[in-house]
Amino acid sequence: MLNLSDLSRLKGFRFPRSVIGYAVWAYHRFALSLRDVEDLLASRGITVSYETVRDWVARFGIQFAAKVRRGRPRPADKWHLDEVVVPIKGRKHWLWRAVDANGDVLDILVQTRRNKAAALRFFRKLFKAWGQPRVIITDKLRSYGAAKADLAPGIEHRQHKGLNNRVEASHRHTRRREKIMGRFKSPGQAQLFLSVHDQTAVLFRPKRHRLSARSYRHARADAFEIWTEYAHELIA
Repeated sequence: MLNLSDLSRLKGFRFPRSVIGYAVWAYHRFALSLRDVEDLLASRGITVSYETVRDWVARFGIQFAAKVRRGRPRPADKWHLDEVVVPIKGRKHWLWRAVDANGDVLDILVQTRRNKAAALRFFRKLFKAWGQPRVIITDKLRSYGAAKADLAPGIEHRQHKGLNNRVEASHRHTRRREKIMGRFKSPGQAQLFLSVHDQTAVLFRPKRHRLSARSYRHARADAFEIWTEYAHELIA
């Protein structure tokens, strides 16, 4: 992925595309701080400040996420939805997340409420990107049922705390990064970071427990190749 012989550059940028792509990948693939990525690059002879890494992540991360989302196959027709509290500057916010039956994150949305209006906003975002599923599974929050009745009454809706472990487990990675980052600084920062972080996970966490060692290595090699291709398509 990091090819120092590849000198193709974005206009106005000093470092090659492969270096930028590697920095964005390392930051979102592993539980690393910006300074950790700076040190990782330094160990490979690339001297760059963590502030530059911050700029790369903010500027290009969303492009990578959009490309991953466009390149994904259609998700399974059973979706799991959940919301978890995220404190930001002393105020309670809610992170809404949806995953399909394979455990791949479909989308997230950071909101200040978890009422019917918030659920409607999240449903519209999901349906615009992926269409409508056959089944949604949620906890017993009534906002889901009220929003679904208005927007998509034909979808089967199952509400049970024990059925939603799949999406609740996906929150663990968020909590880990939230701790490393010293909590999110704003709803916009949380939305931007998690949108990229979750799509990176879709590409580079291919459910290893379900694959043989050979299949996993092939999936990982394919993911590296795809990420490299996306790095060459970046727009300044």
